[in-house]
Amino acid sequence: MHEVVGLERIGHVAIVTLNRPEARNALNPEMIVRLAAAWRTVRDDPDIRAAVVTGVGDKAFCSGADLGRLIPLISRSREPEDDWDRQVVEDREILGTALLRTFDAVKPVVAAINGHAIAGGMELAQGTDLRVASDAAKLGVQEVKWAIFPGGGSTVRLPRQLPYARAMELLLTGDLISADEALTWGFLNRVVPPGDVLEAALELAQRIAANGPIAVQAIRRSARACLGRPEEEAMSLEAKFSAPVFRSEDAREGPRAFMEKRTPVFYGR
Repeated sequence: MHEVVGLERIGHVAIVTLNRPEARNALNPEMIVRLAAAWRTVRDDPDIRAAVVTGVGDKAFCSGADLGRLIPLISRSREPEDDWDRQVVEDREILGTALLRTFDAVKPVVAAINGHAIAGGMELAQGTDLRVASDAAKLGVQEVKWAIFPGGGSTVRLPRQLPYARAMELLLTGDLISADEALTWGFLNRVVPPGDVLEAALELAQRIAANGPIAVQAIRRSARACLGRPEEEAMSLEAKFSAPVFRSEDAREGPRAFMEKRTPVFYGR
């Protein structure tokens, strides 16, 4: 049997792949456990400088939680039946880790949205830093249609990542929008033909991974931490993130390589 979550590497980029195309990559307990483990690997491996998350097939990036397996387990209407179930029940943080809701992968993550990103799939995309989508993809959080709550971070992140009225339209109607609409609204970075999604996302991730990793991670932390804070407080916080970067070996290598007209070699220290 194939693994429901794959993890491979191309240079300094990790590719995390959701692999249940027969279920439109819906998140069952095993996927949650394996996806959480993949993000911990991305965070903890110093050789990984960026990551791409995608799905198998061209129908769905991720259609959200498996309504027959995961949701009943979370709502306690189904008892754990195997070790995957037990890990989800016993680890209160595992769902938040898998969806990048309460977990910081530290490295930039690019979503390669190869198909529909719905409910938990849309919430996983919200936890990424850059997003490339197929022009055939549709996106949205449909939980309200089934009288459940989009608890993977949507009520917090969507009003920050979209204009308020657009975010509330998605949250309260449960309607899906096209990739072109999501691009116009500012949720996506690129919209490309279906066959080009992974290549375009990987190209972005590789461009990021070629930069100084200490600087990349500090810039990402600063941008996320300063979001929504008063300007004076944010400037002070930014200074705390920037200072260690200038003391790194990579910060000496970058300007030296520029002056010597060569490609810099960064070691993340």
